[in-house]
Amino acid sequence: MGKTYDVRIWAVRQRKDRGQSSAELRWRVGNTPHSQTFSTKTLADGRRAELLTAVNNGEPFDEATGLPLRELRERNDVSWYRHARDYIEMKWPTSPAKTRTTLADAMATATPALVSTRRGMPDTMELRHALYGWAFNCNRWTEEPPAAVARTLAWVERNTLPVSALDDPLVIRKVLTAFTLRLDGAKAAPSTFKRKRAIFHNALGFAVEARRLPHNPLTQVQWAVPPAVDEVDPGCVVNPRQARALLEAVAEQGARGQHLKAFFGCLYHAGMRPAEAVWLRRENCDLPLSGWGTLHLDGSRPRVGRGWTDSGAPHDTRGLKWRPEKEIRHVPIPPEFTAMLREHLDTYGTASDGRLFRTLRGGIVQESGYGEVWARARKQALTPQQYASPLAARPYDLRHACVSLWLNSGVDPVEVARRAGHSVAVLLKVYAKCLDGATAMANARIDEALSRWS
Repeated sequence: MGKTYDVRIWAVRQRKDRGQSSAELRWRVGNTPHSQTFSTKTLADGRRAELLTAVNNGEPFDEATGLPLRELRERNDVSWYRHARDYIEMKWPTSPAKTRTTLADAMATATPALVSTRRGMPDTMELRHALYGWAFNCNRWTEEPPAAVARTLAWVERNTLPVSALDDPLVIRKVLTAFTLRLDGAKAAPSTFKRKRAIFHNALGFAVEARRLPHNPLTQVQWAVPPAVDEVDPGCVVNPRQARALLEAVAEQGARGQHLKAFFGCLYHAGMRPAEAVWLRRENCDLPLSGWGTLHLDGSRPRVGRGWTDSGAPHDTRGLKWRPEKEIRHVPIPPEFTAMLREHLDTYGTASDGRLFRTLRGGIVQESGYGEVWARARKQALTPQQYASPLAARPYDLRHACVSLWLNSGVDPVEVARRAGHSVAVLLKVYAKCLDGATAMANARIDEALSRWS
């Protein structure tokens, strides 16, 4: 069943039920009959006139309910705040914890732009805290919010526009403008805008599905989406000599640094994401006494926060990124790194669950901890000019360096994509960058080729 223009309305007929007279209005929408009983014929005739007016105006009807779609939408109309919570509730069960945070972020950005008045409006940070931390976090809905949060959400609930108001392109434009700004008023990154716009588009699609909007109004707005910079900055990619120096500098940062040397080695030699490295267990490692080894990666543990996971743990339980839940990624690792992992296991053993890397208390390695070690190692290993540049500014840049090394070594892009856990299209768009100093190497090869023809 769906919408149709095939509508037939019969004349009102009088009925006597249990000694009382009533008036019955009958009509058919598509192949589905409908009827409604009124206490008087006058009321029935008035309703019949409303339906006839809708037919004469060329309005579509909903076959399931028998109502004109315009009227059905008016009956289903709710505030944007109510709809946004319905949307979050719909997406929550099937969304990973990290995705939940991005959904809440987008809704918390859109909602302040969809209010009917700014009189009495809480300040930006109060709104952000209440919307992101409470209104759009299903895990908090069973808790009693603080008084300040409750007041803020009560104001939002009273003053947000109805969903039907979003059929106005000028209202949609206000939301898109909000997506271009950060909380401090600075310009948001193009990738942030695109992510929030995509979520907003999906939320409007849910409004169409719930028959709260006739169509998705986002397509009516002429808005040039800024191009996102998806490519890796070549300036952040270290060469093998620099990578070795950084790993040695990590090991010189005390006991924690010595423990984390192999952790950073996972990022550089195996192209692992940090969330994959923190979950590397002994059972994932095939480490022969000599030659190449293999890592069999089967999951990750990204840190999201206790408030967003189903378990209440700060790390979410995830499979490999962008892969089916139980898929395993087999990554060959060079002898140099195979020996490094063997040495790490001989020295530190494993946690009770088999993890290679852990905190002093046996917990999962935290970004704050390995970030401090990396910052000190980077300052020690790089020249002042390199330290002031983006070169290896983040541990994640070691993964970029690894994939760039594979590509620049002539490895088939299909094989590189498989090892890195990417599609070939994403690989060539994002990672096909030069190593630090590779430009001079390329120029030397061109000089050599030209000299052969001189």
